[in-house]
Amino acid sequence: MVQQKQIGNIFAIIVMMFLFGMISFVTNLASPMGDILKFQFGVANWMGTLGVFANFIAYAVMGIPAGNLLDKVGYKKTALIAIAVGIIGVAIQTASGYAGSFGVYLLGAFIAGFSMCLLNTVVNPMLNSLGGEGKKGNTLLQLGGSFNSLCGTAVIILTGILIPKIAEAKISDVFPLMYAALAVFALAFVVILLSKIPEKRKTEKQTVKTSKYSALSFRHFILGAVGIFVYVGVEVGIPNLLNKWLQNPVLNVLQTEGNASAEAIAGSVAATYWLLMLVGRLLGAAIGSKVSAKAMLAVASVAGLVLTFGAIFSPVSSLVNLPVFKNSPEGLFGLEKVPVSAALLVLTGLCTSVMWGGIFNLAVEGLGKYTEKASGIFMVLVCGGGILPLLQNGIVDLTGGNGYLTSYWIVVAGLVYLLYYALVGSKNVNKYIPVD
Repeated sequence: MVQQKQIGNIFAIIVMMFLFGMISFVTNLASPMGDILKFQFGVANWMGTLGVFANFIAYAVMGIPAGNLLDKVGYKKTALIAIAVGIIGVAIQTASGYAGSFGVYLLGAFIAGFSMCLLNTVVNPMLNSLGGEGKKGNTLLQLGGSFNSLCGTAVIILTGILIPKIAEAKISDVFPLMYAALAVFALAFVVILLSKIPEKRKTEKQTVKTSKYSALSFRHFILGAVGIFVYVGVEVGIPNLLNKWLQNPVLNVLQTEGNASAEAIAGSVAATYWLLMLVGRLLGAAIGSKVSAKAMLAVASVAGLVLTFGAIFSPVSSLVNLPVFKNSPEGLFGLEKVPVSAALLVLTGLCTSVMWGGIFNLAVEGLGKYTEKASGIFMVLVCGGGILPLLQNGIVDLTGGNGYLTSYWIVVAGLVYLLYYALVGSKNVNKYIPVD
């Protein structure tokens, strides 16, 4: 019996790892899909980003209900609901390719966003529980985070390889990725359905006096919640605009010659950003016990500002070699020249990688019994990942389709705010509030 339970837990852990990766896979697919939507339906840049917007705005709608659902029905049922919703969302996006409908795709992206929010809510605590909590649980979370980064990197590279020419791209070009997502979701549903997932024991609810305070009574939490909104927008916006800029057939900033694929090169460069986020997370985990969250967030913000300023002001004609998947007859992989600005933006992945943990730790410090409700509010504000990139793409449209680098002033403003939060806004000035 014990052996069967252990085997069941191993299968459940493996599935949770895949779901951790699917969160990033499905979410990151929305970014290059924006380019496909733009050219297939002839819409403006900001409209092409509506898929990303729909995916992330779902967090604002589902963030708090997701936590309530988890508390009511437990890990297993919530995970099954999340996967079922994910299958519906991805299936609708796939159907939009057959129907050739922009609106149908947006509906699918919105429903998929519900799934990603639910999965984010359940996968972290479930992995922690399956690992027995403590250090083993944390190890599983770190492994899950790493697989998340790898899948996020892979989907950008694969999308760039699958798209022949961005100006001729269609949703059907990425059907293989959508079918793969549907298959993984279906397999995960069956395995979790047949697995026995350990649930937390529910304790009897005790009658407590209604407090006049809440998580929103803490200034440092409110500013930290805004910080999460800004951070996710910055994290998503940097590679989103980078990919669009590099593969834009009108600007041709890569100056591709012969059979070299601008789409594959651009996808590789943007994917390198996500790969460096993986590297940064591993480094952050290694030094996390020695460096305070405040110092880590401050240093990352300053470094991000330096790199972004450098990218904005570097001449587009200044080129540097980067290893990329170029998808040409001369070879799948090799060195290609890209603007120095692109290389600098790629390096910001090292900075953004450690920001979520730093912001979260600083924002919930000293909240005590209000921490769980605070986490739900954080999930709502993940919607910044859909709003700030939308603003960046709006700037590109307002500048006649040329202001990709100009749009990064929004990233600069976001990093300035995060630096302010690390140095000033994270101080708990409400210590008089009882939290026991």
